[in-house]
Amino acid sequence: MIAVIDLGGHQALVQKGDKLRIDRIKTEEGKKTSFPVLMVSEPDGKNFQVGAPVIDGASAEAKVLSHEKDAKVKVFKMKPRKRYRKTYGHRSHKTEIEIVDIKTGTAKKAEPKKEAAPEKKAAPKKTAATKAPAKKAPAKKTTTKKTK
Repeated sequence: MIAVIDLGGHQALVQKGDKLRIDRIKTEEGKKTSFPVLMVSEPDGKNFQVGAPVIDGASAEAKVLSHEKDAKVKVFKMKPRKRYRKTYGHRSHKTEIEIVDIKTGTAKKAEPKKEAAPEKKAAPKKTAATKAPAKKAPAKKTTTKKTK
């Protein structure tokens, strides 16, 4: 059985017996945990199920082998001609797991969106033809200066 599992924002193609290094999870060493399955298939690729987004009842069980730190990543910042140089680094926390079993389930179909119930019809909107003509402001009287 081959499966695509969801690892907290990441996806991985796994099968029974695979060992993975993933972002740290809170499960203790030696205990089992499970991950949701997005797709499952036979090794030949003929029979497969695709979830929407997950397969209902399917899970991949994994055993936590160890908690470790990843390799150090160095970060170097520099601004030329300004005498600014900054170096720092960090080590990400990782968990090593081994896939113990992949359980299949039934594909969960995406439910079609239900149309909203028709609402009561409101009064018809007034259009330009049905509106009363707008009143015009009275025109200003213009005065002319008399010259002698």
